[in-house]
This record gives sequence, structure tokens and C-alpha cells, in this order.
Amino acid sequence: MESLDLQLIHALKIDGRAPLRRIASVLGVSDQLAARRYARLCETAGLRVVGRLNPRPVGQTVWVLRLQCVPSASHGIARALAERDDTRWVQLASGGTEVICHLAVHGDRDRDALLLDRIPASRRVTAITAHRMLRLFKGGPTTWHGPTSALSREQSDALAPGYPPPDARSSPLRLTDLDQVLLATLTRDGRTPHARLAAEARCHESTVRRRIAHLRTAGALFFDVDVDESTLGDPAATVMWMAVRPARLAAVAAALAEHPEVAYAAATTGRTNLFAKVLCPDDEYLYDYLSDRVGALPGIDTVETAPVIRVFKRSGAVARDRGRSAGASGERRSAQGHSPS
Repeated sequence: MESLDLQLIHALKIDGRAPLRRIASVLGVSDQLAARRYARLCETAGLRVVGRLNPRPVGQTVWVLRLQCVPSASHGIARALAERDDTRWVQLASGGTEVICHLAVHGDRDRDALLLDRIPASRRVTAITAHRMLRLFKGGPTTWHGPTSALSREQSDALAPGYPPPDARSSPLRLTDLDQVLLATLTRDGRTPHARLAAEARCHESTVRRRIAHLRTAGALFFDVDVDESTLGDPAATVMWMAVRPARLAAVAAALAEHPEVAYAAATTGRTNLFAKVLCPDDEYLYDYLSDRVGALPGIDTVETAPVIRVFKRSGAVARDRGRSAGASGERRSAQGHSPS
């Protein structure tokens, strides 16, 4: 992929709703060139910007579920989970016998409806482990640029939207009917113009602008980039479940968040208390990363790894099949770190 394309993707990861004219000015290219490249990326790389809710500011809790399945059932279970509105990421790992699912719920009732009522009714699921996410260190609104990191610090600062980080102790924001209409559209296309959003919501454009700004300022709404990672080198994704001594948990998680290979890192409940997702170009790189980088962090007692072989849902949207084979590398399309929250 050409440098300008990577810069454009990086810019959209910083602010998915930044006008192309502003992006072109920061990149030092013409408006027309930026528009042509953006259109080409949408066509050839499946590029799109999606609006996403940040769970905690709206009172949601995120659970990471591990479902051990009989091999013949894993694909069907993963597809069914991907169709649910309350799932964010659905991935197949461990040679196809494990489904990893991120579930965002508003209370125990929504969680129990899935864990206690629906999934256990199937004998195709042999074991379930549920980890409640306690603190997110990387992923979601914390942008991971990965292989698209192509802008200078000055360019990144010029494109940063400038919304303050949400206060984790503030009361959850109550979503309005207008919010629901806006989110329904922004989830499909995060760059939908204000005028079109206003038409769908049947209100003034200024009202839409103010409400989106309010949601972003409150940390409730952020914008993510979905792109076919095969155009970026198709790095292999691996999830890690780590047991870290409590006194070292914050330090280890913060260190992982600084690693460019890490797309997602969160402290959780459970026998393992730190979950991470890493992307490495090949097995040798992964081995060196685990032995040299992760192994050097004090406080980690155990590490369990599971390669991701297919992504059924990412960024809150069902993953699209762009005609790639169902083989090994063709199924590894999970590099958006970004972020399963």
C-alpha cells in the first residue's frame, strides 16, 4: 500500500469524521487527490468508518466469553453470536474449537439471558468461561494504529479532535431517542453527513451537530476504521490470557499497551486477569515477542496463547467476506484492535 493511502487511513483513525479537506491540508495534498484515494480505498480495501459506543460512559459492562465447542458446531455458534446486537467481537481461535466473544450489556439480566438461558441449552458448547472487563488499557477509543502508523506527531496533533477523556467515575450518560437514531446510522457509516443525519432524525442539522459533539465529549461515542487487513500485510492475530500478580497488574498492562504489536489489552476477572490481542507477521516473530518482550515483564506467572483463525464480527459489525478463501491466512482479518470493547 502506498504511503499516502496509509497516511489517509491513519488520519481517519485519529478522527473518523474529519473532513477530507482538512485531512488533505494536513497531508499536504490537494482535496481532489485525497478524495480520489479515499474512494479507491473504500472500493479496493473495504475502508469504512463506523461509529461505536464506548461501553462504560453509557453504563454498559463488557464481558469476554470463551466458549469451548465441538469442532463441527463452532462456525454456527460464532455466526449466531455475530448476529446479536450486544456482541462486539466474535472470533474463532485454537484451531477452530474455541469461540471468543465480547459481550456489552446493561445489566446482569442481559448477560444471564445469553449465558444461562441460550448457550447452555446447546450440547455443542462443552465449556464456558466469562471474564468481566475491569479496565481497558488499549483498544476501543484508545486508537491503535498498527501497520497504518504513517503520520508525524505534528500531523497527528493537528488532526486530533480534542475531546477530553471521559471521567470513569461520572454518572453514565442516558441515551435519548435521538441518540438511538444517530447511532443506528453512524454504526453503518460513521461519515454520514450531518444534513443526512438530520433528515433521518427529523430535526435541525444544528441539533445533530451539538448532540454528536456532546456524545464525543462525554466519551460515549467514538469512531473506528474498518479495513481489509490483507492490504496492510495481513498480520496474524493471537490472543493472550495472562495470570499476573495483583501488585504488578497495572504495570504489566501499561507496558503491554506501549508495545506496537498489542492491539488490545484489558484487566479482567477470572483465573487469568489480563487479556491481550497481539498481531505478528509470522510464528518466528510471535515466538520472539513472547519470549523476549512478554517474558521480560516481571509479575507474569502464566501465559496462554490462542491463534485467531477467523473473525466473524469486529467493531460491532459482522465481518464482510470480500471473496477471500476460507483457508488459514484468508481467515485472519482481525487487526483492528483495535478493539473489542
